[in-house]
Amino acid sequence: MSLFQPVNLVCPGCGELIIMEAVGSVNADRRPDFRDDILNSEFQDVTCASCNESFRLQPSFNYLDVGRGQWIACLPIGRMPDYLAAEDEVTELFAVSYGEKAPRAARDVGDELSVRLVFGWPAVREKIFAREHELDDVVLELVKLDLLRRAPSAPMAPGVEMRLVNMTDDGFGFVWIDSATEKAVEEVTAPRSIYDHVEANVDGWRATHALLENGPFVDIQKLYMGQGRDAA
Repeated sequence: MSLFQPVNLVCPGCGELIIMEAVGSVNADRRPDFRDDILNSEFQDVTCASCNESFRLQPSFNYLDVGRGQWIACLPIGRMPDYLAAEDEVTELFAVSYGEKAPRAARDVGDELSVRLVFGWPAVREKIFAREHELDDVVLELVKLDLLRRAPSAPMAPGVEMRLVNMTDDGFGFVWIDSATEKAVEEVTAPRSIYDHVEANVDGWRATHALLENGPFVDIQKLYMGQGRDAA
């Protein structure tokens, strides 16, 4: 089931106290409308009754979609610099929920799930969107690196990330986005052929592919943050 608990918030516009139901876990099989709200960037939005200021509660929940084989730990963007500790927490949580420390029935479900850790709403949405379109999320991260290699410049800055936001028959639509505010900085388009080429030649990306897959945080952001985790 999807679980919520009341939290007290302060409106950033007027300082009014707001009480809202914060999600602790989302079961997208039972509540596909929550999944749709995430894809539409509307989930956990709140509007202040006093000043009409709208804002969004940072993600701090687990997302389960058995039908699509996804289990995602969704955390606030501010926790990303400490992603190694977050990975350890997430790995243990999955182990007791659906992994080796869980009851047999839960393990049978967990065997079919990919385990991911994300930080911030744009990353949450991207993982769900990529699975919707049957994209390999590791290959997608390699595509981003390929695009960066080709681009004459990029608006790289702390908190600014490249995220896939839409797809057409002809290709992919990415945006550079400020993850804290969810404001788009710059748009990038790419033909589908780039993804297909990377997917067909993934051996050429073997070392980077291994780094991305080493832990549930599958995101090029971790390549910029120090040594990372030792290879298994």
